[in-house]
Amino acid sequence: MLTLLWGLPGDSPLYTVYQELNYLGFPTVFLDQREIAHIEISLSVGSTIAGEICTPNFKIDLNQVTGVYLRPYESRRLPIVVEAGSNSRIWQHAAAVDDALLSWVEMTSALVLNRPSAMASNNSKPYQLQKIRQAGFLVPDTLVTTDSDAVHKFWKQHGSVIYKSISSTRSKVSRLSPEHHKRLANVAWCPTQFQQYIPGQDYRVHVVGEAVFACAIASTADDYRYPGDTTDYPQLKSDILPLEIEQRCRQLASTLKLPLAGIDLRKTDDGEWYCFEVNPSPGYTFYQQETHQPISLAIAQLLTQQQPQTLGKVNSIIG
Repeated sequence: MLTLLWGLPGDSPLYTVYQELNYLGFPTVFLDQREIAHIEISLSVGSTIAGEICTPNFKIDLNQVTGVYLRPYESRRLPIVVEAGSNSRIWQHAAAVDDALLSWVEMTSALVLNRPSAMASNNSKPYQLQKIRQAGFLVPDTLVTTDSDAVHKFWKQHGSVIYKSISSTRSKVSRLSPEHHKRLANVAWCPTQFQQYIPGQDYRVHVVGEAVFACAIASTADDYRYPGDTTDYPQLKSDILPLEIEQRCRQLASTLKLPLAGIDLRKTDDGEWYCFEVNPSPGYTFYQQETHQPISLAIAQLLTQQQPQTLGKVNSIIG
């Protein structure tokens, strides 16, 4: 049994899980993308898939891997590869390694957090909203358009509207204001997602297997991830969801085939629960640092097929 981590040591969520796995004493290999020039991978695909990864420091029999946590960057964007240029041998090698590993994680019987095919739902926010609605959550009225007249009509209908990217590319959620009137014509060149603004209490929920970690967030900013100044800095605290909402989060993650997921919720003053999106590769360490929830430990335990902390045990740990 072996756990494989793939990405960069500077990636906090990945490296924190690596430290947890080492603390648990579970055999773990960190495949460092900075060493892409020296990574070799071979695959044999038949009725089953087999293969190995070789570096100057180790050789991995992929049949021994039972858990995978991947947060890779595109290797072709690494400085050593960019500097070599698109016609270089290292560029072609980096692309081949990425393709081979991404193919393997789709086919392996190991537990993968998360398979690229499952994470693909995040590439289209409107598609993901359909899945969220099917799971029983409310979603804001949404408009995706390149027509500024449609935006004006939608804005007039709802009074308060936010806009954000429709893809998986991270974008700042902002509320439309009078200064946006002249700029709305620009949507003709970029399909943009507009949503009815929903006032209420923000929650970030991390689902790790069957474990659920809820974090309540207080912030006056439109997007708490981008506070305007120190007065807008979000206040985070561990919280417990109603059992129905907790189970709905598990079901949503399961439906999307995401053993690990970060789910963004908002509870209105009327007690209604809206879901905005599901992050298939959540940067959970920000929330863990503020709340002391043992999310990284739960991920490590999931990767090693151990039973993650139950919510009751988590509550006793974090007080």
